[in-house]
Amino acid sequence: MARGAVAVWQMAPAIRQPQVNLARLETAAQEARAHGATILVTPELALTGYDIGVLDPASTDPALVGEVADIARRQGIALVAGLTIRESAQAGPWNVSVIVDRLGQVRALYRKVHLFGDIDRSRFLAGAACSPAADLDGIVVATLICYDIEFPEPARIAALAGAHLLAVPTANMVPWTFINEHIIPVRAFENQLYVAYANHVGSEGDTAYLGRSVIAAPDGTTARAGAESEEIVVMPIDTDELDQRRRVATYLADRRPDLYQALAKE
Repeated sequence: MARGAVAVWQMAPAIRQPQVNLARLETAAQEARAHGATILVTPELALTGYDIGVLDPASTDPALVGEVADIARRQGIALVAGLTIRESAQAGPWNVSVIVDRLGQVRALYRKVHLFGDIDRSRFLAGAACSPAADLDGIVVATLICYDIEFPEPARIAALAGAHLLAVPTANMVPWTFINEHIIPVRAFENQLYVAYANHVGSEGDTAYLGRSVIAAPDGTTARAGAESEEIVVMPIDTDELDQRRRVATYLADRRPDLYQALAKE
């Protein structure tokens, strides 16, 4: 059994200023821990902003992952952070979510698989693998990014890998309120896990963000942020309680994968 709490940090990044946003992340991590959180989830591309065009080398430096890890170690809280990295001059950049434990160890680095329209496809390469699951002091965490959660398959794969929590950095925008209000609680309920969906607020260029970050529990209840303000929202996680729910709501056990072969066809 493990108990902890997950927080989502709803915020508006300083555009193309990763060092400024790292300093803000440290403050948010400290605040989240003060409110009892053991895991903090940031929005998508929280170190740079999302709809800001082509990113410069300083904004895609792989060393940023290490700087996120240093914050986790200093503040003693696990982080799931959205950023972008270019691993070589010939590859990337990638839109990534990194899972770091409270000791500052990078436990997983996930590359966004489902790219959203020209805004993603014009800038990023698509990942080729679903998120690995990382054990953070007994709470098993997987991650997706924004548009990924709108497909049921990756969330189900995470649940089958043993995830208790699916952390989702996002940059959801007007008019897609349906995702925050309905899809996130449904993903949590149908997979019997927690889903933490951390969104931007404000606007960048022609893009207006929804805010409304949400954490959904496996019974469908939610903790929510507002539409406009920067906020940190926290929800407790109890893996023993989750295991009991899975014995009652047996969606994972009652699957019929022998009938689902068509899902693997293009």
